[in-house]
Parts: sequence; C-alpha cells; structure tokens
Amino acid sequence: MPERQIPSGAPEPADARLVELTLRGEQTAFAELVRRYERPVYSVVVRIVRDPELANDICQDAFIRAHRFLGKFDPSYRFSSWIFRIAHNVAVDHLRKKRVSTVSLDAATESGSASLGDFLEDEKSDAPSGRVERENLAGALERALAKIRPDYREVLLLRFQLDLSYSEIVDVTGLPLGTVKTYLHRGRREMASLMRAAGWGETTDP
Repeated sequence: MPERQIPSGAPEPADARLVELTLRGEQTAFAELVRRYERPVYSVVVRIVRDPELANDICQDAFIRAHRFLGKFDPSYRFSSWIFRIAHNVAVDHLRKKRVSTVSLDAATESGSASLGDFLEDEKSDAPSGRVERENLAGALERALAKIRPDYREVLLLRFQLDLSYSEIVDVTGLPLGTVKTYLHRGRREMASLMRAAGWGETTDP
C-alpha cells in the first residue's frame, strides 16, 4: 500500500488516528508519532538512566516495541502515556539487569533516597528519617496514589517522582499547561487529605 504523506500545513491528526493509519500499513504515520514523542520520551529516560547514549538506545528500543505491539494499544487511553510507560519499563528493566539503582514510578523508596512524599515538603508534614518509617511512608503513598484520579496520579508521578518540568509533562501527556497545573493542584490536595487520614503529618490544604 502506498504510504500517505501528511500534507504540510494541514491540521495535525490525532495520535489515535496516526495509530490507526500505522496499523493499516502507512508507516509515515508512525514516523510522525516518533517525531512527536522522541524528545519528551528521551527527556524522561535520560533522567532514569543518567546516560545520554544509553538513553538514546532505550528510546529506540521503546519505539520498536511500541510499533511491534501497536495492535494492543487501547485508543481510549493517551498514546503519550502508553509510549512513556513502555520507555520507563524498558529503562528500568535494563538497569535491573545491570543491578543499578534507579527511580521507580511505583512510589517505592530506598533508605536515604527521596520518595514521592517530597511533594508534601512545603506542607506542614514530618519527614521520616529512619528506614522503617520511610518504608511505611512509601506504603502509605502507594495506597493513597491508588485512590486518586488516574489523571492526577500520572502528573504527580511525572512531576514529583521523575522531577519533570511543566513543559516536559505537557510533552509527555499531551495535556494543555493549564490542565497540568490544575491536575497537580487537585492531586496534591487529594494526596494531602488521604495522607492526613492515614496519620501522616499535620498538613494544611494548599
């Protein structure tokens, strides 16, 4: 089947439409998806592996896997979140094989390392210093994260677990900047409330 070129100056097709075209055999559509997301995906991966050359290799592998399993993509979800998750998993799998410590999106904390709880640092909360307390905090955070809206959870993880900038979160999720800020604000409020209910800190709503 001849590849269909995306006309210059035409409105950019939605990601889901590009996925559909790719599945029909139009590979220029997948090339467009790579163009849209290779920079934000690289930005995330390089923060995880802390090696630019390795990050490039992992990004390439992530897009190859995405292309291979594109038929399993659920168009009711954002492609940006899907490719980001694939890239994250590839990076973490690689570092686990190399026995290198890294940041996890699952709110797990190691002794002496930062946790997602740092997002409450400007709340009036007590920062646990002992290993057991930090592990307990990690568990409480994981349970709280599971209860909040998935949209809020995604941007909280990107912002406070991977320390992405607002513009990087916009690139990864495809959300408008105003929506990202709103989700972060509301997610923080929900997390603060849930953590207070779990007995962590004397926080006040932001």
